[in-house]
Amino acid sequence: MNTMFAMIAAGLYFLAAFVLMGRFVHKEGPNQRLATIMAIIAVLAHVGFLSGAIMIAPGQNMSITNVLSLVSWLITVSMLLSASVLPNTILLPVVYGFAGLTVLAARFIPVSYIMHIELEPGLVIHITLSLVAYGLLVIAFLYAIQMSYITHKLKQKGASLLHSSLPPLMLVEGILFKLLLAGTLFLVVSLISGFVFLENMFSSLYAHKTILSLAALAVYVVLLIGQRIRGWRGKQVIAMTILGVLLLSLAYFGSRFVREILL
Repeated sequence: MNTMFAMIAAGLYFLAAFVLMGRFVHKEGPNQRLATIMAIIAVLAHVGFLSGAIMIAPGQNMSITNVLSLVSWLITVSMLLSASVLPNTILLPVVYGFAGLTVLAARFIPVSYIMHIELEPGLVIHITLSLVAYGLLVIAFLYAIQMSYITHKLKQKGASLLHSSLPPLMLVEGILFKLLLAGTLFLVVSLISGFVFLENMFSSLYAHKTILSLAALAVYVVLLIGQRIRGWRGKQVIAMTILGVLLLSLAYFGSRFVREILL
């Protein structure tokens, strides 16, 4: 059953991405209705797959592939729910494609990391806050990439852009900074919860995660202050957003990738 859910989810994610990939610079835009229907079915199949992959007896299998697939599901759901009010059509093919790949990885890469989070409510809080923070900041990263793409198109001064389905640059920039602020606040709270609920955030088990997360937090705080006080925009904002998400990705998945996949 899990394999069936995985294949349905991955297949529909890839089809939805393919439907959206064309006609970005045409007035009529891509077939969003068809892509949305396929993505919704994929999301439902994805959660069915995750339920069977993570909830096992005894405990929960929080392997790197399962966690990555869970993060991609959260991001996909967030992007789908916000699609009617936020300009994210250009981002959805990337989101759907990534979600499809994580489903396949979680199903076919044989790794496992059994936890018993039901016995540690504090750990559940910390993990939930960390996943929300990471999801928001990854979405911010996607908006930074979209902002870079729109800026590139504007510099080309192509007439087709005037009639395209691409959103206004200022609107994307405003959303980017709101996501950065929200993600940074959740990151602060998740780090505080770690210091409260975990025994030692600087032990050999958690030290690299803590240091890299603090480094990412510093990058985001500097970025937000720079934008607020000095009016930072453009390449500087994009570069720092990318640096922040890379540091967080290394913090959350770096050592586990080496331990669970490579070793």
